Amino acid sequence: MNIWTTFRKASRFQVIPVMLVPVFLGALGAFMWKGVFHPVLFVITLIGAGAAHLFSNMINDLWDYRNGADVAAKETPEVISTNSGFLSGGLMSERTFSAITWSLLGLAVLCGVVLSVYSGWPVLVFGGLGGLIAYFYVAPPIRFGYRGKGLSEVAILLSFGVLPVMGAYYVQTQDLSIDSVLLSMPIGLLTTLVLFNHHFLHWQADKQAGKNTLVVVWGEKRALNFSKMMLFLAYAFLILCAVIGTLPLYSLLALITIIPVYRVYGRLKEHNPSAAYLPLMGASLQASIRCGLIMMAALLVQGLIQL
Repeated sequence: MNIWTTFRKASRFQVIPVMLVPVFLGALGAFMWKGVFHPVLFVITLIGAGAAHLFSNMINDLWDYRNGADVAAKETPEVISTNSGFLSGGLMSERTFSAITWSLLGLAVLCGVVLSVYSGWPVLVFGGLGGLIAYFYVAPPIRFGYRGKGLSEVAILLSFGVLPVMGAYYVQTQDLSIDSVLLSMPIGLLTTLVLFNHHFLHWQADKQAGKNTLVVVWGEKRALNFSKMMLFLAYAFLILCAVIGTLPLYSLLALITIIPVYRVYGRLKEHNPSAAYLPLMGASLQASIRCGLIMMAALLVQGLIQL
């Protein structure tokens, strides 16, 4: 593999849209509500947020490998592993993997510092909170992802919803807004749903390694019900945003993106083999990205109309 292919696979670069979409939403919210858009600051925000997300992916792999979760997933029959496989498969040394991981954090910090010079110190608060959540999601002593009390879900909602949307909005406007919080909820909950559903793929190995996700603690039936609840809550927030004017009414076109996910739930039983959850994982990811894209388009069109 060449350097780019290696980096792309090690960092799981293909899922970066779940971070970039919230950044777009925050900036487009500033454009629609305030008529403000600074392209250079937006690009730096995208780079910083993207680097932070890839750091999160890799630090997750690093600590899951150290904690034994990734090795357990590889050795447990019928379990589908969702890590990059570079450490558990011996494709890259831990030292090299760590160097790439911390370099990504360095790039994210650099972008945050530059943005704070132009938009103010609160930018560092948004970035710092995101970085701490990313690191302690699986790293001791906090390890959100291992506690099974909903802390990991709250952490994901903040990291892939509230913080990037509010942060991107603040960079553009130097202002805090309840609208940016509300705007973050549909996309934040949908991304949380993606991360929650991926636990179904390897919950048996997680249990063996002591990673007490809610799927491990609750079991499949109760966790599936919670998964469905998150889906409907995300779209309820979408409707709320459209009704109160945070989003234009025609953003409700995004409601159609719930249909493929809903159909997958209908095919699942109370207990399923790991492979049966792959369609749910894929449909959840597609819903998150597609819903986000329609919300982005609605904000952009409305912002242009109001110019």
